[in-house]
Amino acid sequence: MIIAHDLGTTGDKASLHHDDGRLVASVTVPYPAHFTAGGVAEQNPHDWWDATVTATRELLARTGTAPAEIAGLVVSGQMMGAVLLDAAGEPVRPAIIWADTRSGAQQRELEAALGAEHAYRLLGHRLNPTYSVSKIMWVRDNEPDVWARVRRTCVAKDFIVLRLTGRLATDRSDASGTNAYDQQRGTWSDEVLTAARLDPALFPEILDSTAVVGALTADAAEQLGLHTGVRVVMGGGDGPMAAVGSGIVSPEDGAYVCLGTSSWISFVTEAPLLDPAMRTFTFDNVVPGLFVPTATMQAGGASVQWIAEALSPDPAKPETGRLTAEAADGIDTEDLYFLPYLLGERAPIWDPHARGAFVGIGRHHTRAHLVRAVLEGTAFNLLTCIQAFRASGAVIDRIDAVGGGAQSDAYLSVLADVWGIPVRRRTIVEEANSLGAAVTAAVGLGLADFSAARALSEVTAEFVPDAARHAAYTRRHARFTAAYEALAPWFAAAPHVQTADALAESGAH
Repeated sequence: MIIAHDLGTTGDKASLHHDDGRLVASVTVPYPAHFTAGGVAEQNPHDWWDATVTATRELLARTGTAPAEIAGLVVSGQMMGAVLLDAAGEPVRPAIIWADTRSGAQQRELEAALGAEHAYRLLGHRLNPTYSVSKIMWVRDNEPDVWARVRRTCVAKDFIVLRLTGRLATDRSDASGTNAYDQQRGTWSDEVLTAARLDPALFPEILDSTAVVGALTADAAEQLGLHTGVRVVMGGGDGPMAAVGSGIVSPEDGAYVCLGTSSWISFVTEAPLLDPAMRTFTFDNVVPGLFVPTATMQAGGASVQWIAEALSPDPAKPETGRLTAEAADGIDTEDLYFLPYLLGERAPIWDPHARGAFVGIGRHHTRAHLVRAVLEGTAFNLLTCIQAFRASGAVIDRIDAVGGGAQSDAYLSVLADVWGIPVRRRTIVEEANSLGAAVTAAVGLGLADFSAARALSEVTAEFVPDAARHAAYTRRHARFTAAYEALAPWFAAAPHVQTADALAESGAH
C-alpha cells in the first residue's frame, strides 16, 4: 500500500491507497498559518512534520493497516514558498509561504536586470513576489543575522522528504514554481541566479517526480510507526498533482479547476503555453515531458472561508455549507460585486497591492447577498483566466472541479452560469492532490502508469449553465473588471504600499 501526504495551507491531507492508487482512507491534520499586514504569510516547517507523523499514525490505526503493508510514501505540497535551512538541515526561520507578497523590491530588482518579457519566456512565469526566489532575496536583504546561517533552500514537500530520507532534492514541478528554473533547459537558471545574486549551491538537485529518493531513515520510521524498507518517491507540487488526481494526465483529458485556499484552472499540454499578456503561466508536469498551463488566483477558497468566518457566530467554526446554501439560486446580488483580492492577486491581474472590496453595497443587501457576491467574484476572476487561455489557443468547453469548494452545489452552479460551460464534480474532491501523489508514487515504484488515474475518480454530478443567467453574467463580468481597474490606483496608493516602497528605496530594513 501507499501513503500520500498533501501539505496544504491549512493542514496535511493524508491518504492511504492500494498499490494501484485506489483510495482506502484519508485524514486531515490541521496546522496554523501566520498572516499579518504588509503581505506576511508564514508557517512553521516543524508543524508540517508533526502533522505528517500524526496523520501517518492515524491512518494506520484507523484502518488497521500493519506497517509491513506499506511499500511507499509520497508527498505533494504547497508551491512557491521558501524554507531556509542551516548546515544541519534545520529551518533558520519560519517558512515564507506562497501567499507572502512582501518581496516586491526584490522582484523589481530581478525585473530590471532580466526584463519582464524575457523572464516570462525563460521561466514560463512572470516575475512576482509570490515566487520563491524573491522571498529568498528578501531574507538576505532584511535579515542578515538569519541569512548568515542559511546554507540550503527548498519548498514545503522537499523539507518533508529531507526529514523522511536525509536527502535534499526537489522535482521539476516545484522547481518550475520558484522563478529560478529555466523551463527550456530543465535546470536552475544561471541567468536568474546571477541577477538575484544567489549561490546556485543553495538550491537542491532536481529529480523527476517519480524518482525514488531513498528509504525511510531509522529515526523517521520510528516516528511514523513504519519500517525502514518503505521507499519514498519524490512527489511534486500540489497544482500538477491535482491534475493527476483529477484524471487529467494528457492533452485530450480536458481542464479542471481546483477550489482550494488558492484556486486555479489548469490542463495538460506538450509544450509551455505563453500568453502574450503574461496573465497565465506554465508549470512542469509531474508526468515526465508534459506541462500544465495554469492560472491561479490567490484567494479563491480563502475568500469563501473568510466570509463564512466573518458571518458565523463562532469564527472558529464557520458555517460555510449553510451560508453558501442560503446564497443559492434565487439570490440576485442586484449589482453588488466582490473583488476577491484578500491576499493580493496573481492571475489574471498580477497585482500584489490589490485588496478585497465589496463594491455597490446598499442598505438592502443581506448576508446571503454578501456570500453570493463572494462566490460570483471568484467566478468572475477565473472567467478572465479562461478567456486568457482561449486567447492563447486553448479549447476549454467543460471543466471538472476538485478541492473543498467542489462539494458545494451552489458554488458549482454559479461557476457554470458565469463561465457558460458545464462544470462537473468528481468522486474525489478534497483528496485530489494526494490521489495524484499516490498515482505518481505507484508509477515510481513500477506498480502502475499515469493512465490509471483516469479510472480512479469518476464524474458524479454535472452543472449545466443557464443561458439567460450566463448572458447576464457576461454583462456583469465587464463591470467586475471595470471595478478593479477603477480601484487599482487607490490600492497602489495605500499607506502600507507607500511605506514599503519608501523603505525599499532607502535601503532600510
